[in-house]
Amino acid sequence: MANWGLNVIKQYQRLVVFTFGSYTGTRGPGIRWLWPFVNNGSSTADLREVPVPIPRQTSITRDNAPIDIDFFVYMRVIEDRPQDTILNISDFGAAAQALAMTTLRAVVGEMDLDDVLSKRERINSQLQVKLDEVTVNWGVKVTRVEIKEVEPPRDVQDAMNRQLSAERTRRAAVTEAEGERDAEINRAEGERQGAVLRAEGAKQAAILEAQGDREAAILRAEGFSLGMQRINEVAMQADPRTMSLQYFDTLKDIGGSPSTKWIFPMEFTSMLQPFLQGAQATSSGNSEE
Repeated sequence: MANWGLNVIKQYQRLVVFTFGSYTGTRGPGIRWLWPFVNNGSSTADLREVPVPIPRQTSITRDNAPIDIDFFVYMRVIEDRPQDTILNISDFGAAAQALAMTTLRAVVGEMDLDDVLSKRERINSQLQVKLDEVTVNWGVKVTRVEIKEVEPPRDVQDAMNRQLSAERTRRAAVTEAEGERDAEINRAEGERQGAVLRAEGAKQAAILEAQGDREAAILRAEGFSLGMQRINEVAMQADPRTMSLQYFDTLKDIGGSPSTKWIFPMEFTSMLQPFLQGAQATSSGNSEE
């Protein structure tokens, strides 16, 4: 209630003025004068957001499970309708609390226990919408609803605990199996890469060995070719009589063998010819003397 005389109205307040018991207007922040006896019953309305705690309530879900829920309702007086808060409701906080209790039972009664436990945001939004449909007539806006705690029955809580324990055990087993699988994959991948590297090394070694053998064969062939070429060059420069002497030495060796038959190559006679011609020329020179 406002005082007679001067009244200081704060920024978050509105003064609802009555003149001889009838509503005559709303005054904003500032210094406001109220006449004694004339403005009797004038009141101030607070525009700030007000939290209204709702005590724990036991509600029955659609699948007949009792569940305890307590929550908060946040509301504020609509700025341009503070007169409705004074004219239409005597105590909007108490009225909102009673309305929230009955509305909660209606909302929870349309949901299964699992949904109540897992869909708090849905409950919050439904409560806000249903409450706001009524409180708007009081000049009050429900800004939000926040569930504080949801407590299921003891047997349901025990079953949930067992389910959580089983789920944790399952996840641990899955994680362990995935770890073992990853380890096996890593080991197999390591063995595969090792085999590939070993095969690659063996291939390179074989290639190098083959290249070495080829180069050695080439060098041997080149050496043999150079040797034969050198022998041929020396043989081309040798005196035919020197070669004939070599053949005679060979004949001497043959003659020392027990064999009674010898086969001479055709080249042997051609090589003896220069020697015989030389001998014949020497013999002719001696005769002329």
